[in-house]
Amino acid sequence: MGRLFGTDGVRGVANADLTAELALGLSVAAAHVLAEAGTFEGHRPVAVVGRDPRASGEFLEAAVVAGLASAGVDVLRVGVLPTPAVAYLTGVLGADLGVMLSASHNAMPDNGIKFFARGGHKLADELEDRIEETYRAHASGEPWDRPTGAGVGRVRDYDQGFDNYVAHLIGVLPNRLDGLKVVIDGAHGAASRVSPEAFSRAGAEVITIGTDPDGLNINHECGSTHLAKLRAAVVEHGADMGVAHDGDADRCLAVDAKGEEVDGDQILAVLALAMREQDALRKNTVVATVMSNLGFKLAMEREGVQLVQTAVGDRYVLEEMKANGFALGGEQSGHVIVLDHATTGDGTLTGLMLAARVAATGRPLAELAGVMERLPQVLINVRDVDKTRVGSSEELAAAVNAAERELGSTGRVLLRSSGTEPLVRVMVEAADHEQARAVAEQLADVVKTALG
Repeated sequence: MGRLFGTDGVRGVANADLTAELALGLSVAAAHVLAEAGTFEGHRPVAVVGRDPRASGEFLEAAVVAGLASAGVDVLRVGVLPTPAVAYLTGVLGADLGVMLSASHNAMPDNGIKFFARGGHKLADELEDRIEETYRAHASGEPWDRPTGAGVGRVRDYDQGFDNYVAHLIGVLPNRLDGLKVVIDGAHGAASRVSPEAFSRAGAEVITIGTDPDGLNINHECGSTHLAKLRAAVVEHGADMGVAHDGDADRCLAVDAKGEEVDGDQILAVLALAMREQDALRKNTVVATVMSNLGFKLAMEREGVQLVQTAVGDRYVLEEMKANGFALGGEQSGHVIVLDHATTGDGTLTGLMLAARVAATGRPLAELAGVMERLPQVLINVRDVDKTRVGSSEELAAAVNAAERELGSTGRVLLRSSGTEPLVRVMVEAADHEQARAVAEQLADVVKTALG
């Protein structure tokens, strides 16, 4: 059996890969590992548990709550809220642990478990490894001390989470959004109530799509992975901009008034310049991943902003930010971290800050996003291959070297195995879109033959 934890928690098909037994066992293991680490020392431990609207989240939430309570942890159940809301509440309520049930942008049959440490920060890799080891030990029959009587955890609903989180979002905005018309696509996910409420309270006129979750429609032809409906709605309603979230609302993509996409790189560029103007861009630096468009790097150089790049994954962006005191970082996919106000990517906060910049400057989003020119970039996801051999295949390495020679200094190639899905991502950037597409397709064919 491979490692359970990927780059963003544990994910799989709910009730097949991610079972109630696994959810319960991991929760017990997490409680034990954090107790051994001294997190619960001197007080009765408390956990915050939230979820997105997936149908499977209902039974998985019950399993997680049962596991934590059986290990002596009191549980505050906050219901359907975005991942960043669970992280925020974990911190502001002084909880020892946060648990979010979501598979983010994945299709509805999937689900996932993500743990947060005290303060709302993602668990360190070392703690995840220990949780997995402890889970496997328990699953093999190793006994553990079970609290009884008053020692078992108590469970209660925490209904104030929604209002507390929305108030936090409004409270950190640099200015109001009065006069803006914004379309919000909630992906029928965790931000379906939160995001429209926050934008409305901030003064925007809000039109919603994708905000009627029924447990089955999350991410289905909507949200940040399917922008067509948002584009159409923005143009139809004559809106100033549109905002799209994914299932757990830790990311945000945008659409300008003409229906053109504004991706995570462009959002980062706009926010970097805004924060510098407000003296909030610490060390005049923004953090991004190696997947960022070359146009973003060139724009930051031209504007005099330092760029630090990390491996792909918002956790690596966050690690770099925390280690060096940077305030802004993110990914092309729309995970944007504003560390002064959030401990993880926050799609609603990102959308609000982007809209605030439009409102403050009086400039259209398209004009603001024009600070960078996106070079043609083609991404192909190759499924049904052995993603563990990406770095060891000589045939694949030779193909990548040949592609890099062909592209020269005007492009680049990036191959990586997904940390959240069973696939290999092939990314090619070039000055010409047709060349990028051709090279990407050639490499994708090599991935299939070399790793299939």
